[in-house]
Amino acid sequence: LSELEALMERMKRLQEDKEDEEASQEEMATRFEKEKKESLLVISGGICALPAPFSFDDEIVSTDVSRYIEDPGFGYKDFARRGEDHLPTFRAQDYTWENHGFSLVNRLYSDIGHLLDEKFRMVYNLTYNTMATHEDVDTTTLRRALFNYVHCMYGIRYDDYDYGEVNQLLERSLKVYIKTVTCYPERTTKRMYDSYWRQFKHSEKVHVNLLLMEARMQAELLYALRAITRHLT
Repeated sequence: LSELEALMERMKRLQEDKEDEEASQEEMATRFEKEKKESLLVISGGICALPAPFSFDDEIVSTDVSRYIEDPGFGYKDFARRGEDHLPTFRAQDYTWENHGFSLVNRLYSDIGHLLDEKFRMVYNLTYNTMATHEDVDTTTLRRALFNYVHCMYGIRYDDYDYGEVNQLLERSLKVYIKTVTCYPERTTKRMYDSYWRQFKHSEKVHVNLLLMEARMQAELLYALRAITRHLT
């Protein structure tokens, strides 16, 4: 099967499995923890199989962006150290954008919550219902996997989501691309862009980038607004 046909087959099989039997809460929690730990090993240019004696700085060619920023050392840091047994988890049910973050940010800056919410919803729901040459395709499962994988990288878990879907729908090259775009955008290359979903249209791959950026922004807002809420209370 081609990359496209294989992906569509996995999407169909996931839907059938979901209708037949749902995973238990314990199974979904285990799958999230596995995906969260593995996301720490995803690096630009490849996936490290083991946490040691791996050196992150040795694997990635750094891009000089110091002339654009005041602090050249400022950059993304993983939310936990590789090899740790118990990684921190932000349970989305305890602090959600819809129920908590939206109202708080509106209090802090009038109407900005409505603008942000509209932006999140528009990008998430944006679809032509196509996958390359196939039409009338429900891409909800795939869009949700992309969005939730970004949040997973930031330690955010949705109790009602089966993270086994992420591992089945997002192949290695795409995970590498996702982490690079969301965490180290200055290191993104055309080679990485071309390495995943080769049969897809550019408009579909651009939508992936928009979805990743909005997922990252919402994740950052959740952490910041939760901290403000704790400070206020």
